[in-house]
Amino acid sequence: MAEVSFYHLEARPLEWALPRLLARVVDGGFRAVVVTGVAERLPFLDTALWTYDDQSFLPHGRAPDDFAADEPVWLTLDPNDRPNGATILVLVDGAGPGDFALGPYARCLDMFDGNDADARAAARGRWTAFKQAGHAVAYWQQSPDGRWEKKA
Repeated sequence: MAEVSFYHLEARPLEWALPRLLARVVDGGFRAVVVTGVAERLPFLDTALWTYDDQSFLPHGRAPDDFAADEPVWLTLDPNDRPNGATILVLVDGAGPGDFALGPYARCLDMFDGNDADARAAARGRWTAFKQAGHAVAYWQQSPDGRWEKKA
């Protein structure tokens, strides 16, 4: 079974938190697929990963980019679209995993907006589904300074 971690965004928005989590993934030698539930957000996420830090960027791609297999981070609408062989699935903007069994993924990071009641309710539903599928589930809440505190 996979390890699933929920990240409750409160103090800082997704475009601030996502690149920092992905940098840790890439620095650890892993590859990730980031799935958004909103097609219009793909260009926004693409830009956020290029510009989040004046001193660095996160190499990544999205369709129809060339060299998809070489990208450490792949942005998509489909959790089954993993041309880079990623073992980490990152869900944002209310995206679901497709199959709660998580297939080839060893880890799933589910990031949701804690300031949005609908997003919180949807995350609770995914939490329940992941637990019922037998995954180890953890809950991280963002502190006022943007750090993550494990709550469950």
